[in-house]
Amino acid sequence: MKFKVGDSVQVMMGKDKGRVSKIVKVLPRVDMVVVEGVNEYKRHIKSRGQNQKSEIVTITKPMHVAKVAFVDPKSKKPTRIVYTIKDGKKERIAKKSGTKI
Repeated sequence: MKFKVGDSVQVMMGKDKGRVSKIVKVLPRVDMVVVEGVNEYKRHIKSRGQNQKSEIVTITKPMHVAKVAFVDPKSKKPTRIVYTIKDGKKERIAKKSGTKI
């Protein structure tokens, strides 16, 4: 998985297409990410007894990594991530601008 928490990504497909936001959580086993303020749904929660009220809660659901693209910090456009090895250390590099992430 090439995405990390805190990376700025752009949504490429779905109802939030074009929106740019940060990754909140990465789920590598299922190839999904949770993006802040994207893919939100309303959930109706019923009261459980007299102390708790019924309410409508907004939850953010995870989306597949194929639906998001990393945003290049230099050009502010979507790009791919490339790994290179320098001095025995693995580095992430933006494909379009060549800047280190």
